Amino acid sequence: MDTHQPGSTINELRDLFDRQRAAFEREPFPDLRTRRDRVGRILALTLEHESDLVAAISRDFGHRCAQETRLAELFIVITAARTALRRLPRWMHPQRVATPVNLLPGRSELRPQPLGVVGIISPWNYPYQLAMLPALGALAAGNRVLLKPSELTPTFSALLRELVARRFSEEEFAVVLGDAAVGGAFAELPWDHLFFTGSTAVGRQVALAAAANLTPVTLELGGKSPALFAPDADFALTLPRLAAGKLLNAGQTCIAPDYALVPAARREAWVAGLKAAVAALYPTIAGNPDYTAIISERHFQRLTGLMEDARRRGATVVDLRPAGEAPDPARRRFPPTLLLNVTEEMAVMREEIFGPLLPVETYESLEEAIRRVNARPRPLALYFFGERAVDRERVLQETIAGGVTVNDTLWHIVNEKLPFGGVGPSGQGCYHGEHSFRRFSHLKPVFYQSRWATGKFLWPPYGARFDRIFGWIKRLSR
Repeated sequence: MDTHQPGSTINELRDLFDRQRAAFEREPFPDLRTRRDRVGRILALTLEHESDLVAAISRDFGHRCAQETRLAELFIVITAARTALRRLPRWMHPQRVATPVNLLPGRSELRPQPLGVVGIISPWNYPYQLAMLPALGALAAGNRVLLKPSELTPTFSALLRELVARRFSEEEFAVVLGDAAVGGAFAELPWDHLFFTGSTAVGRQVALAAAANLTPVTLELGGKSPALFAPDADFALTLPRLAAGKLLNAGQTCIAPDYALVPAARREAWVAGLKAAVAALYPTIAGNPDYTAIISERHFQRLTGLMEDARRRGATVVDLRPAGEAPDPARRRFPPTLLLNVTEEMAVMREEIFGPLLPVETYESLEEAIRRVNARPRPLALYFFGERAVDRERVLQETIAGGVTVNDTLWHIVNEKLPFGGVGPSGQGCYHGEHSFRRFSHLKPVFYQSRWATGKFLWPPYGARFDRIFGWIKRLSR
């Protein structure tokens, strides 16, 4: 497959950006038919090339469970495209806004308007979903799109470039391949909006590059998402859900539970329950087609380093593999592993894990657990497991997180009616469903003045009439 493309050098990237900007100026407000056509092409691409996309992603990972790719990537994009096709007329329609009585008989509205040329930098962990969901939203909103996928998934990225080029002109939607230098130049372009998904460290660099042009940015980052088990949590119900969410994509998920908070009196029962849950999901690890590999040797060694650092500092390492099964570093199969007795100085409690390691902290009171969550940077997700409404409401009110699922993991990301995004160091801005359309639109405020407007009574020369009318307006505005 030929991986060379326009945009593979910095000069070509700038030329492609300029051509998209010129195309947008020629068509600043694509009509409904045009937008539906573009969204429909993404839907067709996804449906017709499912097996190709699954195979390319698996090749880049070394092994990626096909069912995980179909469920967590392709299905989500398909659902989003069908929703956009169905609801675009309503999304595009100007929204009437209430007008205060002192401005009547004028009227007000918000008119969604495309931003222009949108840049998207997508990551490697869910390379199709996290590239195409924002692209779909930007196209539905009437924008032109340039997409820079991760260099860590070269087979997939080259395939995506080829498939997009077959269905879209470069002035509509194009994929740019390249290394970190191309990525840096990409972030420095004067986009009308720049959308980045990735680590907090790289997100800071992207934000700095965008600031030079005052480019508005959406940052979908990560962080340490806690799984907080209340004293009355039903382990038989919730631990299989924790295991499924943590080990999806071998933990390489931005909203995967990153550490667990467990009542001290129930820790042993919790560990035993999680062992059983993992064994039911993954009876074997090394040759199991359902268990995904770590993306690269560097990331495998990083996870090994986090585990060994914790061990050296006093953590207890609990291997959740079936007894007697050897690890498989050659195929980058990192086993599900618990770390007990963790402390703050351990790297695993300071860095986002992005793998199947799960540190476990114990607490004596719910107040202590909440205090620990709040002492750390605000997470992308929080998971609460418990039955008492009073405990649930306390955690929801006293903690801050990008999103929450109660008594399960990950599912808040699936509901298109819920915005998805971070808060503070876990991100800024949100998308999904109509929230994507709004993210890539300018909601232009418009006021329509009536021929019977009363504003003339506030014109100079000022005097008794002004005081009388202004007093009346103030009373109406209470």
